[in-house]
Amino acid sequence: MPDDEALIRTLITNWAAAVHRGDLDTVLADHAEDIVMFDVPPPHEGIRGLAAYRATWPPFFAWQAQGARFDIESLDVTAGTDVAYAHALLRCGTPEELAEHPTLRLRLTLGLRKEAGRWLVAHEHHSFPHD
Repeated sequence: MPDDEALIRTLITNWAAAVHRGDLDTVLADHAEDIVMFDVPPPHEGIRGLAAYRATWPPFFAWQAQGARFDIESLDVTAGTDVAYAHALLRCGTPEELAEHPTLRLRLTLGLRKEAGRWLVAHEHHSFPHD
C-alpha cells in the first residue's frame, strides 16, 4: 500500500492534469466542502466553500484555452497522520508570457487533512512573486 506522501503526490499531480484538461469534476474531486483558497485574481480576501471554489475555474479554463500551460515543475509533500502540506512551483502562462518571463513560476501551497481515510485539500494558495 502506498504511503501517505505518495498518495498526496498522486492526488496533486492528478489535480494539475485535470486543471490542464479543463476537467472541472476531477479538479473538485479531492477538495473539502469547507475549502479556503487564496488565489491570484480577486477576491483577495479569498474564497470559502466548494461552491465558491468551483466558480473560480471557468474563467481560468477560458484563459487557459488560449494555449496556456499549467505544469508542475517541482513538488514537495510532508504528511503527518491526518494533516499534510505540499508546496510546488508550476509553469503557468501563455507561450508569450513564458517567453517574456522564462523563469516566472506560479507558487502553490496546499493544506490537506485526512477524513475517513481519504486525503482532501482544505486550503489552497496560489501566488506569483511581486517584484
